[in-house]
Amino acid sequence: MNDLEHAKSLLEDGSYTLALVKGGETITSYERGVKPLLGLLGGGKDLRGFSAADRVVGKAAAFLYVLLGVQTVYANVISTLAEGVLRGHGIAVGAQTRTERILNRAGDGFCPMETAVENISDPTEAYRAIKAKLATF
Repeated sequence: MNDLEHAKSLLEDGSYTLALVKGGETITSYERGVKPLLGLLGGGKDLRGFSAADRVVGKAAAFLYVLLGVQTVYANVISTLAEGVLRGHGIAVGAQTRTERILNRAGDGFCPMETAVENISDPTEAYRAIKAKLATF
């Protein structure tokens, strides 16, 4: 089983929201949204070369994956905006379902994180916008 297949199986079998795998190393999370990715960025761990499987990937999460340096991202649901960011930065992408935009948890509007980075193309600028948006909650 390759790294991506292993990450996907952890996502499906373990009720995780996020699984990253590289060789024998595995990182998992039950946290939702961009929170686990921000935690990984803040932790300073080198994740270059990891394969990630995530429940939902919007444009904000895609920028965070770029900053983390992962090589592959699989999502149960991915927005077309996120897919464009990942592919544009040379990250391989796979998804079960593609959608125009990610909805908020209530399902009555767009995801606030994806909206916060909607008109941004630079990962570092996106990171700042995500942090600023989170500060308003």
